[in-house]
Amino acid sequence: MGEDFSDFGRVCQEYCEAMSKLSLNIMELLGMSLGIERSHFRDFYKDNDSIMRLNYYPPCQKPDLTLGTGPHCDPTSLTILHQDNVGGLEVYVNDKWHSIAPCSEAFVVNIGDTFMALSNGLYKSCLHRAVVNNQTPRKSLAFFLSPNMDKVVTPPKALVSNDRRIYRDFTWSSFLEFTQKHYRADTKTLDAFSNWLKKEDQI
Repeated sequence: MGEDFSDFGRVCQEYCEAMSKLSLNIMELLGMSLGIERSHFRDFYKDNDSIMRLNYYPPCQKPDLTLGTGPHCDPTSLTILHQDNVGGLEVYVNDKWHSIAPCSEAFVVNIGDTFMALSNGLYKSCLHRAVVNNQTPRKSLAFFLSPNMDKVVTPPKALVSNDRRIYRDFTWSSFLEFTQKHYRADTKTLDAFSNWLKKEDQI
């Protein structure tokens, strides 16, 4: 970030390191919840290619006519979100949008498409959006956990019953490229990606 922003860059670096450590602990819990070795997902994400994004949503004169971020599922594995006190995050559950109230002492954790594939569909990625208001700007800080770019995303054998695989193996780099060039992230991204891989194999 240059010398003028060296202090800010250092804080961001320390935050990312703390979030990476937290995300590995969450991965242990997810592994335990699925009945597999608790270190399996932690080891898978130990050398990760994760990113942090700072979001700023200015006030909008007509908030009912626009969105801060449209409905989408994160293509990454896990999102750890810190909200300010303004609010604006909504998740889609049971055919309805629900507002997630900010809590200064907690993070919002979302499952993304890559972990949905890694769990063989047992965990589902979360459809969400960000709404704006006409009075107060909103800020949020998102940490996106992703595996190493060349790591092959394949579920552990214990999560594959009767050889039933829902998604094909892929690398995070190929899935990221697909979402950047061919298909915007939504609830059907993994299905579209699987179909795209089949077509690529046939060429």
